[in-house]
Amino acid sequence: MGIEVGGLLGLIILVLDVYAIVKIIGSGASTAAKVIWILLILFLPVLGFLAWLVAGPSRPATV
Repeated sequence: MGIEVGGLLGLIILVLDVYAIVKIIGSGASTAAKVIWILLILFLPVLGFLAWLVAGPSRPATV
């Protein structure tokens, strides 16, 4: 049972990280800020996502 729970938790974290990265790319933040947030999420998936959730760029990009 441990493998199934771990696999499901990993899948949920992956989905949340992909969601965060898509939102970061679509945000109005500078390119440098986007790169830093994406790298943070890639190297620290759980902590990076939580940090982005609390303090990440939330403005939509203006066209």
